[in-house]
Amino acid sequence: MFSIPIWFLLLHFWPSEFKAEAGTTPNLKHIVVGRCYNYITLVNPTMRYDCEEIWRGFEEAVVRRSSCNVKVKDYRRMFRAMPQTWPCNRFLFWSKTRTLMHSYAAVMRHFWTLEDTLVGYMFNDLVWCGQEEDIGFDFNSCPEWSACVNHPVYSLWRQASQNFAESACGNITVLLNGSIDKAFNRKSMFGSVELDSLNPRMVDYVNIKVVANLEGPFIESCSEGSVVDLIEILRSRGFRWTCTDNDLALMILQCIQNPKQSSCQTCANSLLHRETFPFN
Repeated sequence: MFSIPIWFLLLHFWPSEFKAEAGTTPNLKHIVVGRCYNYITLVNPTMRYDCEEIWRGFEEAVVRRSSCNVKVKDYRRMFRAMPQTWPCNRFLFWSKTRTLMHSYAAVMRHFWTLEDTLVGYMFNDLVWCGQEEDIGFDFNSCPEWSACVNHPVYSLWRQASQNFAESACGNITVLLNGSIDKAFNRKSMFGSVELDSLNPRMVDYVNIKVVANLEGPFIESCSEGSVVDLIEILRSRGFRWTCTDNDLALMILQCIQNPKQSSCQTCANSLLHRETFPFN
């Protein structure tokens, strides 16, 4: 019998959306540096980093610059202070599947996502921007990501995503949303940065998992829509790949949230005929 504690359900399935503040996240330094110390002390105690030096590199990149004039290269000092390598066969990429991705990674504990890296852990869900005429951060107003190419938040995540993808090795997994148009979007972080940064000499297989909402709509799959375009790009670059629709483990995670769906009954019946649970 497989059981999931109630704290897991509340933590991973409570419906929420990220709400950006008008300006830089209050107490930004305390949050970022505190997360850094938490990461190297509790999350990954084998790591040795200078959290204050990382902050100085971050601050140098952002302050005294206009909120649309922070380039990827401006974070160079910060990233030099936090090199990190990851084990092969554990890389998980995603696009438009954030909530499900976190639940999947929490259960399938061998996966690593960008949010599990030090930079991802430190800056996840935070907002920041500087102001050219002042040494500090702008706590009143920051532009949306789409407002400018050299947005300070976008530039950091672009470099972090590139580093993560360039390190990918072995079998990697990509989780896509089959209930939307353009499940694979060339303008997304995965489509515009991570995909182009993957190395076919280091990656054995790209395992695509397309998952639709239980109630639909069922728009894209391995054989139709933009996922076909992704497969063609992988082929042209020499990657080996697999593609799966309605992965059983992913379907179970959705059914935990909404067990009354008719598709969940089918899922439950199929489990009765399996000797092992898909999360084992």
